[in-house]
Amino acid sequence: MISGHSGLGAVPETEFVKPIAALFASLWIACILAGSAQAQEPSIPVFWDARERLAKPDMTAVQRVRFLTTTDFPPFNFLDGSGRLTGFHIDLARAICAELDILDKCQIQALPWGELDTALADKQGEAIVAGISVTAETRAKYGFSRSYLQFPARFVVPSASTISEPVHQRSAGKRVGVIAGSAHERMLRDYFPDVKVVTYIKQEWVFDDLKAGKIDAAFGDGMRLAFWLSGSDSSACCRFAGGPYLAPEYLGTGLAVATVKDDPLLAHAFDYALQQINVKGIFAELYLRYFPVSFF
Repeated sequence: MISGHSGLGAVPETEFVKPIAALFASLWIACILAGSAQAQEPSIPVFWDARERLAKPDMTAVQRVRFLTTTDFPPFNFLDGSGRLTGFHIDLARAICAELDILDKCQIQALPWGELDTALADKQGEAIVAGISVTAETRAKYGFSRSYLQFPARFVVPSASTISEPVHQRSAGKRVGVIAGSAHERMLRDYFPDVKVVTYIKQEWVFDDLKAGKIDAAFGDGMRLAFWLSGSDSSACCRFAGGPYLAPEYLGTGLAVATVKDDPLLAHAFDYALQQINVKGIFAELYLRYFPVSFF
């Protein structure tokens, strides 16, 4: 059976976790409390071709699949009010094990972020599902499944705005707020050269100026913007416009399940399971459960 274990301490703020973990905690809670009354018709991302044929791997020789994760990265992995390990990653791991018919061999253990590398190297676990993004640096340390979730860039505009597709035309001359020095700023300048870029050092200032009408739009991470739109801080002022925009050269290729580099069988097994989860609609159910306002 899959079991959760409480973490041994706080997760250090490093790599992918550092800029967004604490923020997502507060934004996600606000999103759930506010409900989905402001949500637009949800759009489910599709990352897999249903026509692709992946062979189901033989897992009979596998003795155990223990997923390593953390406890303070909601809505992906966190402890609920009763201290139970839960979240998108936890349910995704269960779904993977169900598709591979190895639920009796599957476990989940939570550790501090800084201990994940050592635990995997010491064979305390077989995989990490904890928000690790696929980069050249992480590929040097891990094997990976294909990406199971990507984070698009989006525009947010006041509800009465006329900005819509084709955004590259209708945004010309408009003042668009973005975080200074970010990948989103580089993407905005390259993809939308006719907008008037207004840079900020704090995301809250972008939101304040958007609500006050000092800028015509905000551009940034779709998930972060979705949480803000559905929370009380936005005061139902705004909506998504255009997009979503996936640009791996700026934003990376998303999140994947990490394994030890010398275990291609397990990475292939995860690919098979992830495709089945998508084709059968299980991923859509999980996505809407934890992201009631779609960022796609």
